[in-house]
This record gives sequence, C-alpha cells and structure tokens, in this order.
Amino acid sequence: MIELNRAVLDNGLRIVHSRDDITAMVAVSVIYDVGSRDENPELTGMAHLFEHLMFGGSVNVDKFDKALQNAGGINNAWTSADFTNFYDVLPAQNIETAFWLESDRMLSLSFSDKALDVQRNVVTEEFKQTHLNKPYGDMRHHLMPLHYTVHPYRTPTIGKDISHIERVTQADVKDWFFSHYAPNNAVLSVAGNVDFATVVRLAEKWFGPIPRRDIKPRNLAQEPIQTAPRRKVVEGKVPQTMIVKTFPMAAFGKAGYVECDIITDLLAFGKSSRFFRNLVVGSDLFTDADASITGTIDPGMLILNARITDSSDDTIARAEQMLVDEAARLFKEPESLTPRELETSINRFESTMTFGLMSYQQKAIQLAVYELQGADINSIVDVYRSVTADDIRKTAEEIFNLSRCNTLIYNPLQ
Repeated sequence: MIELNRAVLDNGLRIVHSRDDITAMVAVSVIYDVGSRDENPELTGMAHLFEHLMFGGSVNVDKFDKALQNAGGINNAWTSADFTNFYDVLPAQNIETAFWLESDRMLSLSFSDKALDVQRNVVTEEFKQTHLNKPYGDMRHHLMPLHYTVHPYRTPTIGKDISHIERVTQADVKDWFFSHYAPNNAVLSVAGNVDFATVVRLAEKWFGPIPRRDIKPRNLAQEPIQTAPRRKVVEGKVPQTMIVKTFPMAAFGKAGYVECDIITDLLAFGKSSRFFRNLVVGSDLFTDADASITGTIDPGMLILNARITDSSDDTIARAEQMLVDEAARLFKEPESLTPRELETSINRFESTMTFGLMSYQQKAIQLAVYELQGADINSIVDVYRSVTADDIRKTAEEIFNLSRCNTLIYNPLQ
C-alpha cells in the first residue's frame, strides 16, 4: 500500500505525493492531458514535437538541462497517444529547482524560432531513423489506419507524414501550447525524500500564480463497431515476414480491459508462455511470437504478432491459423487454463507492479498517470486478483472474433 497525499491548487493543478525516506533523492513528474489523439489530422506529430520543444527554453530559462544539471539532476520525457509526461530526478535538497523549471515552462515557452528549427530537425531525423530507415519501423503507419477508420489513434504518435512536422509554424506551436499546457490540464506528482507540506508550499509558490487556461474541447470521432475483417499486405526491407493481427478491446478502466491484459500475458510473457512453448519451440514456422495491448484511454487493440521462417502464401496461411488457434484455445479449451497458470500470471503482474514502484522515479511517473486516469493505484492488484478463469474464457471468446480481426502481412521485398 502506497501512502498518498493529494491537493488541488486554485488554478486547477492536481498534486499527488508519496514520501520515501530511504532515498536522498526526489522525482518530480508533470503529466499533461494531451497526446497525439488531440492533433489536427492535417498536422500530426505535434504532441511529440512539443515534447522536444519543452526543452528548448522557457520564458525565463534559456537552458532547461543546464539549470537542472547544475542542481545535480537529470530529466527526460515521453509522449503517448493520450498523455505527455516530463520528469526530473535530483537531490531532495534541491527540489525547488525542479519546481522552478517545470513551472516556468508551464507558464510559457520562449517561442524561439531557433529552438523550433532545431527541434523540428531533431524530430524529422528521429522520424527517418526510427520509422523510415529501420526494419518494420513503419509497421504502425500501416497497422493503425487498418485498425482504426476514424478515431485519431489511426495516426502513430510520431506523426502521419514527415512533411507535417517540417511545416509546423510558430503560430501552430503557440496555439498548441495555450490550448493544452496549463495547470488545469496537468498533474504534478512528487515521490522521494520530501514531506507533503514542502511540496504544497513549493507548488503554491511556483505553480500557483500560473492562470487557468481554456483547454481546447476534446470531441474525438468514435470508432464504429467493426463488422467485417480487414487485411493489408505490404513489402519492405525486412528480413522475415511478420504477421500482425489486431482485435478491438476495451479502454483502460472499462470492463474487459484487465482480462485482455492477463490474456496477452498468458499467451506471450516469457519462455513458459503458450506462444513460446507451442509456436516458437513447438513448430518450425515461428522465430518469435508476441501478444500485447495498447492500454489506451479510448478503446484500444489487442495485438498478436509473429515472425515466420518462410514467405510463401501457404506458410503464411498456416502460421496465421496457428496463431489464432493458439489464442482461441483460451475459450475453446477452457480446461487448458489451470488455476496455477492464471495465478502465476497475476503473481507476475503484482511482482512487476510492486518492484517497479520501489523506484521513486517510476513511482512519481505512475502516480501521475494513474491520477490523470482517475484510477486508484492501490487497488489495481486487487482488481487483477478478482479475475477468474471463467472471466478469461468469456473475454477471450468475445475478443478473438475473426469478423473483427485486422491482419497486416509485412513481407520482405521480392
């Protein structure tokens, strides 16, 4: 059980805190309720670009990294379809430096043309390196619009096209900032060797004067219920054929979400998993096989993927069938799911959660995420423990419906 403290400033900034006396350090995380799902479809990649721009200088601080490093700290950030998170780690005695820096860039960026040029070039090079010039790097550019027809999740976080990032203007940057970056659209999370009174005092001092802003209304297109399978075949500079199958699943916190997470763990977590034992080791078709969920705030997708040894049509068809059949065993052969297998999966989740939260850095990040999602981090393990084998069977039968399956075949160039 994590001991938590919460507060809300008059400007809407939510604060969550957990003290850890074991360390001499502290982690400060600021998460904004904005991600790539909030982008204009004609100007994608903004959320990720903005993650970079936030390090390009704020209204009163030219060099964010230098100021933090002088205080003995480090920092990083990440962007998802739903959120943008910034976090700092530094000695607890210098915690005010993090509050000063994070509040200044929440107040306003410098909106420097030089910073925009630099970060625009950085992000376009990242786009090329990780998505255009890397084997399977553009896989999600094919997969996401195959699974989603109207919801903005159909665009990868990096952006739909590199030209979108190249044409971002300073006016676009200012509009994005003042529409999304505000105390009333953020959570401040602090974990480490600092007491709650100090956190509230510093938050009032540095973040309190920042005014509320009008947040751009979120009116996202809702994905219609899928009634027929979709399929796409592409070629690229890849060493093996990859098969990817996606199925619509519940959003985070909704009925069926936890069951889907457990299902993918049963199928593909570690060398004792069903995919590894029965597909990778148990056949000569697969070099690897995996299962995962996207874990998004809006309805997401459960993904089955595998790489196979041969690109012939017959081999692909046989491998596809084996991949689906192995997943379907969870409801077609419910007796195959033993109490021990289910308990092992849930124990693994609890262990991963528990050990992950022993890190004050990860604790600060996860507290911020859970707070923004409106979820209780202390009850999540109990939720997983309440899942029964019959719950898994019912959810698997509902999810692995081939009329709602989307298939991407990624072949090597012929």
